[in-house]
Amino acid sequence: MKYYIIAGEASGDLHASNLIRELKLKDPQADFRCWGGDLMQQQGAVIVKHYRELAFMGFAEVLLNLGTILRNLSFCKQDILNYNPDAAILVDYPGFNLRIAGFLHQKRIPVVYYISPQVWAWKQSRVKTIRRVVDKMLVILPFEKDFYSGHGMEVEFVGHPLLDAMSGKSFAQVAEEAHRPLVALLPGSRKQEIRAVLPEMLKMIPRFPEVDFVIAGVTSVDDAFYEKLTRQQKVPVMKGRTYELLQQSSAALVTSGTATLETALIGAPEVVCYKGGAISFMIAKRLVKVKFISLVNLIMDREVVKELIQQDLSTDNLEKELRLLLYDKGRKKAIVNDYADLRQKLGGPGASARAAATIEGFVRLRSAESA
Repeated sequence: MKYYIIAGEASGDLHASNLIRELKLKDPQADFRCWGGDLMQQQGAVIVKHYRELAFMGFAEVLLNLGTILRNLSFCKQDILNYNPDAAILVDYPGFNLRIAGFLHQKRIPVVYYISPQVWAWKQSRVKTIRRVVDKMLVILPFEKDFYSGHGMEVEFVGHPLLDAMSGKSFAQVAEEAHRPLVALLPGSRKQEIRAVLPEMLKMIPRFPEVDFVIAGVTSVDDAFYEKLTRQQKVPVMKGRTYELLQQSSAALVTSGTATLETALIGAPEVVCYKGGAISFMIAKRLVKVKFISLVNLIMDREVVKELIQQDLSTDNLEKELRLLLYDKGRKKAIVNDYADLRQKLGGPGASARAAATIEGFVRLRSAESA
């Protein structure tokens, strides 16, 4: 089988790489042409475009880069036709992928969507588009099955692939002085969000002289960018070792996104931090239909971890919440207990294998029907 996979972000690269691994176990001859990253490439995929070329964040940023996005769409469509896959697998990244799904539907190429767009949060009208152009939807959050069912669409809940990504991991020591508390700073994977949030996180350093702070860097962001932001506060940056860092941290300051869930699954108490462009935030505030921005709170349907958003992400507020995580035993115990419940809700390990089995069976059936 030939698969064309599109993942436009670091988290998509991780989950798609695990999916590719499982698909290859079922079909060793499977061929993969992809938009993604290094992890997918390590599994044998041919990478057409790296996700770091695709990372545009927020309404204003998308408008400023509209020409590039349109050129990418045009190139992608032609590349798909040249490759002629048995199926396309679209991984989240809805602004781009739903447009490609419409094109694939017109060309009668089967469309599998793995990891649903967050249509339950905003743009619920996209469900109509998904129902029309997506042939098979696999969801990874437990409440998504009920959401789609309420909109007249049957989808399959396969569990969250982060549980697979973290299972069986052994963590090397990252802190030199184990007796000092360690706080992980996870400012995001895009330069725009790092630039907005990391300076606020760094203000904690003089307020906690007894604590070691370490930044969880990403390989897609160059060292010079981190060095410029940390010039006044000398903080080590560790790239590609986020899980090791979190496993040994007493607490973490985390930018909203998949990282909030990763942090919870590893077990580090966290404060969720978000600050975006003023225009983008005002638009989003009018459109978003959920109570929380972190996946942890959304899945649990209540506040498990504190969210400091926009103007609430102040130095005093951040210090207060971090101090609770580090020194309030009751607060820490409550979060750890909630994290255990969270794991249960996510369906246990095996999501990548279940997704691969569903996709492989679906594509073989479609191929047989069209033969």
